[in-house]
Amino acid sequence: MFSKDRELHEECGVFAVCGYENAAAMCYYGLHSLQHRGQEAAGIVVKNKEALSIQKGEGLVTEVFDQDKISKMKGDHAIGHVRYSTAGGGGIANVQPLLFRTLNGSLGIAHNGNIVNANVLKADLEKKGSIFSSSSDTEILGHLIMREEGHMIDRICNSLNKLDGAFAFLILIENALYVARDKYGLRPVSIGQLPNGAYVFSSETCAFEVVGAKFVRDLEPGEIVRVKDGQIKSKLYTNDVTDKICAMEYIYFSRPDSNLDGINVHTTRKLAGKQLFKEAPVEADLVIGVPDSSISAAIGYAEAANIPYEMGLIKNKYVGRTFIQPTQEMREQGVRMKLSAVSSIVKGKRVVMIDDSIVRGTTSKRIVRLLKEAGAREVHVRIASPAIKYPCFYGVDMSTMDELISNRLNVNELCNYIEADSLAFITEEGIDKSIHFNKEKHKCSLCLACFNGEYVTNLYDSFEMDKIKKGKEY
Repeated sequence: MFSKDRELHEECGVFAVCGYENAAAMCYYGLHSLQHRGQEAAGIVVKNKEALSIQKGEGLVTEVFDQDKISKMKGDHAIGHVRYSTAGGGGIANVQPLLFRTLNGSLGIAHNGNIVNANVLKADLEKKGSIFSSSSDTEILGHLIMREEGHMIDRICNSLNKLDGAFAFLILIENALYVARDKYGLRPVSIGQLPNGAYVFSSETCAFEVVGAKFVRDLEPGEIVRVKDGQIKSKLYTNDVTDKICAMEYIYFSRPDSNLDGINVHTTRKLAGKQLFKEAPVEADLVIGVPDSSISAAIGYAEAANIPYEMGLIKNKYVGRTFIQPTQEMREQGVRMKLSAVSSIVKGKRVVMIDDSIVRGTTSKRIVRLLKEAGAREVHVRIASPAIKYPCFYGVDMSTMDELISNRLNVNELCNYIEADSLAFITEEGIDKSIHFNKEKHKCSLCLACFNGEYVTNLYDSFEMDKIKKGKEY
């Protein structure tokens, strides 16, 4: 997969609309706005009167859906999903939303995140007779709900309390929509409202601008919202809540025009760039950012350093999601297809290259080489996140310590590996200061587990957790 060269991938994004005549079309535009969160598959479940129907497939939103398909999806409620496969892997069986059909009605579920106790729950459910049709951890919630009794809200809440991990769930039944956020607040989900009063829900607020919705508020950690007959109600399904949104949502995953827990992503990245200069200044002629998620930080670094910001790297936005790379030579060519260095800008210059993160290190090395081959006299790499030393189990595709180069190499060794003239990462204190620039207004804290190994949850039967404990000498 060519996409692996970009180093990091979020698992997915979710979008829902209820009470809008052409709900599937609205959902399509919402998912298109969240395409950066997942490019491998997309799907929509729509409710028409008392029936749920589904359309899903592998590929981009524009590849899975066309005007003819959308026009046939009649209904005023819809939930949608864009996927990057991590837990459970790829394949059409794991493409979401998942649709469950039972004697008591249908149930559609879409999920952003990762359930860390999935294997424990799945083993218990299988002992009780459940048969799974996919390897996705999302399917577990459907089985749990169907085994509960009572009102649907109680069945869902009881089921959610059995899950541990990161999630934003959309649950569509024949007469209501339920939206839930994990009790740690690791994954974001927001509420918006259309001019006609219909409610929409999204992993990021950037989708609201596209569909013409007004931002209402974010879901709180441990909150579940129900929309039924045009009325919205909410409650906490647990009182055991914290507020630990994933720091990488701000650093890399989210679009710069999104606001997460009331904090604008572009602003945090720009402040991180300024903080990075304070922590790791260097004499240079210009600052460049690796497109696209590092541009804001590069602008901040340049402003703080009083050095010109330039477009020294250009991204080819038309490179496909996959690229056949049978040889090392062609793999190297793949980077050149995606990124180009502007020789007329960097030639003979001392360049500060800002990037959002280093995971495996191969991409950073190739970009440094691109710049030096284009004539850059020096390339100083500055990273707008702390060094990633520990795997993420909450929906990001870096689940083993072996693939994390900062777990094996110190900063000097890594600098030599990527062939840079200098290398520095922002500190944990620096990234926290950048995101929480207004402590009175922004009271949420951050999950920094991939930087310091301090996980928000128990990791249950994870082999990687055993390695982490040994490495930290617990």
